Amino acid sequence: MAILELAIAFFVLAIIAAALGAGGVAGLSMRAAKWLVIIFLILAIISFII
Repeated sequence: MAILELAIAFFVLAIIAAALGAGGVAGLSMRAAKWLVIIFLILAIISFII
């Protein structure tokens, strides 16, 4: 669950950064959140299979 919490934190950071006009930080945060969600989903699927 820690990975999902980090993804949510990066998503919130990206929204706040975008609202404040920091496009670079927002893009980087969204990219990090996207990869963390993908990793979480892969690990969840593997744990359900095993």
